[in-house]
Amino acid sequence: MLGALSNYLHDVFVVQFDAWVALGFVAQALFSMRFLVQWIASERAGRSIVPTAFWLFSIGGGVLLFAYSLYRKDPVFIAGQGLGLFIYLRNLYFVLREKREGIA
Repeated sequence: MLGALSNYLHDVFVVQFDAWVALGFVAQALFSMRFLVQWIASERAGRSIVPTAFWLFSIGGGVLLFAYSLYRKDPVFIAGQGLGLFIYLRNLYFVLREKREGIA
């Protein structure tokens, strides 16, 4: 059993590793950073907030994950990231509009 697990992990993380997998890991790291940014900003404010950097990391990670999902031809991932990108861009639009109009 341990040998099978070792072979599986070697295949997934070593044999299949290529530039697309590296891009996927970079994308996932960017995408994950948004949670760290949101948590730190909320802790500093003492309330739940979503800073602009959250949406920027969401877009950066989302674009790269979308490209990765297109390359991997994963329809679930393509649909999820595609919809997510629309939502992130729309929220960034609201943030920038509020800043421009001095609403917040």
